[in-house]
Amino acid sequence: MRFVEGIEKKIMTIDQAKAMMSAWKITGKTVAFTNGCFDILHPGHLFSIAQAAKEADYLIVGLNSDASIKRLKGPERPINNTESRALIIANLVLVDAVVVFEEDTPYELITTLLPDILVKGGDYTIDKIVGAKEVIANGGKVIINPIVEGFSTTNIIEKIKK
Repeated sequence: MRFVEGIEKKIMTIDQAKAMMSAWKITGKTVAFTNGCFDILHPGHLFSIAQAAKEADYLIVGLNSDASIKRLKGPERPINNTESRALIIANLVLVDAVVVFEEDTPYELITTLLPDILVKGGDYTIDKIVGAKEVIANGGKVIINPIVEGFSTTNIIEKIKK
């Protein structure tokens, strides 16, 4: 029998995630953090999450709120609302916690949690990754994973429109 009752408990506030992280760290475990909109989940997203999960014992995913996505991507987005996206990400076995953030960047979330490893996918440089300086100053590290070419939420939306 599968434990599905606990899925929604993986969706946490920042304070709950911080408390959970403290408990994990007491036992000597490491915590990775990654973030995104994850509007229409696709193989590129799954690759990015899997790569982040490989880096530590536990993975926290920061999820942009609907308002945040509208500011970043425009008034037509998101396609799926915050609750739906959080539930989908929480259902991934590789994800240990999901924290929704309202700001345009996860800076406050990252600097509050200070994970051991900050993982970002894409063509970023460390100096362009929000929270990287603070994570490194706290003894953590930053990892940049490659983007899987051919997958884009924007392209999926355009294809559906056609």
